[in-house]
Amino acid sequence: MSLARQRSLVLGVPIDTLEWDEVLLKLHVWAKHRESSVVCICNVHSVVTASQEAEFCRVVNEADMATPDGAPVAWMMRKLGHVDQKRINGPDLMWKYCAESQGRDESAFFFGSTDKTLAILQTKLLASFPNLKIAGAISPPFRALTPEEDDAIVAQINASGAGVVWVSLGCPKQELWMAAHHGRINAVMVGVGAAFDYHAGTIKRAPKWMQDCGLEWLHRLVSEPRRLWKRYLVTNTLFVIGAARQLLRVKLHDSKGQY
Repeated sequence: MSLARQRSLVLGVPIDTLEWDEVLLKLHVWAKHRESSVVCICNVHSVVTASQEAEFCRVVNEADMATPDGAPVAWMMRKLGHVDQKRINGPDLMWKYCAESQGRDESAFFFGSTDKTLAILQTKLLASFPNLKIAGAISPPFRALTPEEDDAIVAQINASGAGVVWVSLGCPKQELWMAAHHGRINAVMVGVGAAFDYHAGTIKRAPKWMQDCGLEWLHRLVSEPRRLWKRYLVTNTLFVIGAARQLLRVKLHDSKGQY
């Protein structure tokens, strides 16, 4: 299978056109060789933030892979001509990779969330994947790290031998953290948002029918309205407006090309 890269611009943000097996293969190759790589899982919030903030857009653009999380992002890519594009989301990617990598000479590190969640997460993962190699886990303090603390974390992760570091700090913090540690951490770093909480069961994930219908955001909004109302109501509206404008420009361009 080719590892050649193809990308599509969604609201001006470059997102990779990928299939599930391609994503898993790339993670395997990078993890096997412990290549310092960055994977951004891009939902509506990520895309809108990147379309408005140049620094965050640079981070996504320079990532080694940016997958279309969020049904609207995948839908937009299908409208732009990538008719088979599926949603490649963080929680499912992490679960699928753990299932495939157990028994291989690859180990995982978990960075983010709380000590309690990390303990539950590791127990549940090992119950489902007994041969999964877990190199370690760190719950960082909810404040800026000192240079010495940061150096110690980098040293601990590198010494663990982990090939993949799953990062659960929330957007855009996790993406900025991964970009800042590109070239320092000898592993592929994957930002997976709330995946730790979902798999640990500390946050209930939307039913599969809501995920399939692109309504997972609504489930999260109803579950945590005070914290997430702005992210979903404002950014979703901005995404719809931006997508409509982009598709209109494409349509006008195509119609002019017919003459």
